[in-house]
Amino acid sequence: MTLVKRNYNNGWNNLFDDFFGGIANANFAKDLNVPPVNIQENNDAFVVDVVAPGLQKQDFKLNVKDGLLTISYEKAEEQETKAEKLHRQEYAFRSFKRTFTLDEKINSDEISAKYENGILQIILPKKEEVKVLPKEISVL
Repeated sequence: MTLVKRNYNNGWNNLFDDFFGGIANANFAKDLNVPPVNIQENNDAFVVDVVAPGLQKQDFKLNVKDGLLTISYEKAEEQETKAEKLHRQEYAFRSFKRTFTLDEKINSDEISAKYENGILQIILPKKEEVKVLPKEISVL
């Protein structure tokens, strides 16, 4: 799984470059005003954690199309400020969009997500044929 290079053009040296072939930078998400992500791998799946506190789970949109996983959030917020003889209403618009290329190891039909305690967690299960099981070696 890699970040799509055509969406963001920063170079980085970390796990994404080494393993996923993508791009990364410690300030990547901050510089682009998108929430940061952590991606972990275990024997069964990749787990993507998106830090997004204060949002509502129903406002997230996740979709998979043509091998791309897109995570987005879009919400218009109303803010009211009262001052002497003045009532003002302002609209703030918050949104983000992150796109990841899914590796052929991912079973895209079984992807699941949950939002809890400000973290959007996306489970990207691996296909059965690529799961790595520990090999036991007998001692002679």
